[in-house]
Amino acid sequence: MISINVGRIFLKAFNEKNNKSYSSKEFFEKIFFDLFFNHSKYMIWPTNSPFVQMKKGQKIHLLSEEERHDKLNEFFVKAKTETPDSSFAIGFPASELKEFATTSGLVSDLEIPADESDIYYSWIGSGLGLGVSGGVCIFFTDPEILLKIFEGWYVYRHFLNDESLDKLAPNKINSWNGQWLNYAYSKKYRENFDFASLTNQQVFMQEKSGSVIIETIKWSKLFFNISRQFSDQTLMGYVYSLGQTNKTLGFLPFHFKQAQKIKHFYKLLFGENNVIKDSAAYEDIYGAHIKRACELGVIGLHALQPEGLKQYFAEGKKPDFKKPNITPKKGEDENTYKVREEKASLKDKEKVILFRTYKTWLVAMITKNKEEMIDYTKDVAIALHSYRAKATKTVAKNLIEKELLVAKSKKKFIDALVEIVKDTPTEYLETFKELKNRVHLMTSEDFGYFVVLLRFDYAYEERNI
Repeated sequence: MISINVGRIFLKAFNEKNNKSYSSKEFFEKIFFDLFFNHSKYMIWPTNSPFVQMKKGQKIHLLSEEERHDKLNEFFVKAKTETPDSSFAIGFPASELKEFATTSGLVSDLEIPADESDIYYSWIGSGLGLGVSGGVCIFFTDPEILLKIFEGWYVYRHFLNDESLDKLAPNKINSWNGQWLNYAYSKKYRENFDFASLTNQQVFMQEKSGSVIIETIKWSKLFFNISRQFSDQTLMGYVYSLGQTNKTLGFLPFHFKQAQKIKHFYKLLFGENNVIKDSAAYEDIYGAHIKRACELGVIGLHALQPEGLKQYFAEGKKPDFKKPNITPKKGEDENTYKVREEKASLKDKEKVILFRTYKTWLVAMITKNKEEMIDYTKDVAIALHSYRAKATKTVAKNLIEKELLVAKSKKKFIDALVEIVKDTPTEYLETFKELKNRVHLMTSEDFGYFVVLLRFDYAYEERNI
């Protein structure tokens, strides 16, 4: 029933901003109902509520304005006279005389008082959830965020009423809210946006059937863009799912300043221009599945772990960042060769994006001397390649790739380094001595990030061999 609190916080902010004094019922009747239900396409589908319970012969898209208001009046009667349940109070348990229905999860046996105004607040709050990929929504209670989401309600209604967009999916307010807030807080926001520009931003997608759906935003992408507005703040969010079974993943702190930390280290590592040019491509890679992120108990750097990186911790897998070597095949025409070359170039760009994404996160996760690591692991990787080129190749390669760079502990890493030093030219002794000293002083957690970071820099340097 957190939706009640969200609705209450929003309405207070709305009244203050617009010099109004709406009660929750007045706001519901004058604004919420008109936006969400007083049209042939709804913005939300409240299961079992009076708004979706059709009498014989009725269909939502054919309802007259009088019939829609009849449903509103029926809702008013329920709110005034009946004990609240999930059919007309959003987030409440299903009604059952002796025990709660199985469709209600995590229901308390404590009696929680709720008056008529709370029922309307629950509806207002329900329209302010941010839908994200993974089938869940997020509630924030910051008034600025709630007012910005509210602005998007009018945009969604405008698109639903546009006859040229008759295939646009209705009832998707939460998915829309996530996309809208992400766009509204992004660098790409423009006041004169239209449907086409939002489609280019991948807010909408047209299916083969002709239907236009609203893509759910990835939580990490939304996280990065909200952080632009709340760069030094931590906000509490509530992660939940309302459906056939109501679920909660809990209240979690969202450390938006840590998204800025990622951006800060990316700029230091690879330059401002690359951040601006490729930010969307990089942001798509960051972030564990939302449910896994919630298991961590906090949404921040750890939860932003890039997809695919886990295998390099668990398996000691060697990354491949080598440049493709594309040469014309015998009898191949020029156009075919160019197509192959372009595909190889795109794959190579993806490799570079992965390397930069992984390295940035690893540097950000190291707790001490982060900025010293920006060039340090690269310099060590260059020294290791130089040592390998001058030593007995098979022995050197095995020591580096099968022992040093896959070491699970500081002891094993230093043991491998000792073997390397035995056959190291004088010019690299100081580099490897400093490496030993640094590793010795690291925490076990930092060492885990460091050795993977070094493995990535070592693999990336093979592009230059």
